[in-house]
Amino acid sequence: MAGPVALDEIEAALGYGFADRALLEEALTHASAARGVRRPSLERLEFLGDRVLGLALAAMLCEAHPDEAPGDLSRRHARLASGETLTSIGRRIGLQRHLRVEKGHDREALPPSMIEDSCEAIIGAVYLDGGHDAAMALVERFWEKLIGGRPPRDPKTVLQEWALARALPLPSYALVVTDGPPHAPTLTVEVRVEGFEPVQASAGSKRAAEQAAARGLLDIAAASGD
Repeated sequence: MAGPVALDEIEAALGYGFADRALLEEALTHASAARGVRRPSLERLEFLGDRVLGLALAAMLCEAHPDEAPGDLSRRHARLASGETLTSIGRRIGLQRHLRVEKGHDREALPPSMIEDSCEAIIGAVYLDGGHDAAMALVERFWEKLIGGRPPRDPKTVLQEWALARALPLPSYALVVTDGPPHAPTLTVEVRVEGFEPVQASAGSKRAAEQAAARGLLDIAAASGD
């Protein structure tokens, strides 16, 4: 179990004190550390936290952008709930230092998906411990500054529009290889656009890898002046 000092640090970073610290322990226990022992892992709390986060972000976006079209709101929501955003916030909380994982993992090089999953589990734990208002307050605390600005455009959409504007065939994506254990895979995807060398990128999900590959090809096109 995580020590009281570690739990104190997490609670201080969250700005929330748990009445039932067993929930916090569960949110910090990756499935790889619970294998073979009678100890709950974070997966059920992650499932709940994902839904709580989605609702909280939808409410915040509707309030912050009352005149925006649903499509733009959806793009904002996808960016705010993305693995990249969750991993960044998880690191701000300090999950990479306190997440319980299988022995042998380099704590300084944990797969982002582990931190992302624990971040969602923390939200689920706060919801069960303190209720709706406590969970909403937690999401607002960490996501409020990310709500504004222009609606984001995902790299796959930008690359598709870029290709169409130049009368090129649409970009094609292919899964090249899957590495790592089943609970924390790394997927490598390749994107091809006529006239350019293929670009590969890796991430914890196929969608994230495709977005990263598209971003890489866009960077190459920009550097070439196209």
